[in-house]
Amino acid sequence: MQLAEFFSSQPNRLWHLAKQLDVNYAVGGLPWEEKQEKPWDPMPLIRMKQRYADSGLKLTVIESMPPSNEIKLGTAGRDAEIEVFQQFIRNMGAAGIPVLCYNFMAQFNWFRTSTTTRARGGALVSSYDHSLMQDAPLTEAGIVSEEQLWENLQYFMERIVPVAEQARVKLALHPDDPPITPIRGVSRILTSAAALQRAIDLVPSKYNGITLCQGTLATAGEDIPSVIRHFAKQDKLFFVHFRDVKGTPEKFEETFHDNGKTNMLEAMHTYYEVGFNGPARPDHVPTMEGEDNSNPGYELLGRLYGIGYIRGLMEAAAAARSVNGSKVSAGI
Repeated sequence: MQLAEFFSSQPNRLWHLAKQLDVNYAVGGLPWEEKQEKPWDPMPLIRMKQRYADSGLKLTVIESMPPSNEIKLGTAGRDAEIEVFQQFIRNMGAAGIPVLCYNFMAQFNWFRTSTTTRARGGALVSSYDHSLMQDAPLTEAGIVSEEQLWENLQYFMERIVPVAEQARVKLALHPDDPPITPIRGVSRILTSAAALQRAIDLVPSKYNGITLCQGTLATAGEDIPSVIRHFAKQDKLFFVHFRDVKGTPEKFEETFHDNGKTNMLEAMHTYYEVGFNGPARPDHVPTMEGEDNSNPGYELLGRLYGIGYIRGLMEAAAAARSVNGSKVSAGI
């Protein structure tokens, strides 16, 4: 497993602290600070990749994308957005960036009703209570059905997957978060492991796979080790968000990595069992004492805690595999 972290596109304190923790792989957004060119153009991507390299970090995933809401809604501008998306993937391939983490959540991305829920020791986490959405107004998109979204996803994939094959960029589809439908009239379709399988089967390709977001799929009630095995045996597991939650799709909260519903050590053992060697990062961490919660889920201290916790699990899983391998070699 390649222990990674999500970094800003310009160096900051986390870049240095992560290297001190021996993190060598970067997940980046897009360099939105570019003024003369679009952030998905070739040179901004190349310069961003080189900034990471100059700091000892290998950019393995971009977890962002050009504007795509018209693609998801199937509205008049979707073909223009798809053309931009296709060029973005070509530019990623030319820059040697191998994985794109993207989503198909229309109107809004990951969605919470609170970012100030109290967790262990008074740390702040995000949470979701679907009862608060029952009488919420529709968005300007009105009612968006599941059927529309499935049709729009297929239309998109039919035009994007062949480009990804040519560029040799792996498409890692993220599940919908929260995994519940609808929210404010907008349906969510990628709410389970079965839905993710249906999605990548729309246009079969070795470059069409998933981001296994443990927190989202645990919220959906999935057994995480089983999901890991299911997608890994197909070589469709491209990227991992290693996090956890408490609760159900109707009402849940995020947790410290060691305090959720998933057996995280068993999950890590499973990644090693299936031979997963791709990037994984901590995600949606608690805001801890002394932090202002201006960036919920992505403050500094919780991310450092997550990195250390994941590294410990990696060492435990690797040691177990080594011991078990020695026993097999010895005929025990």
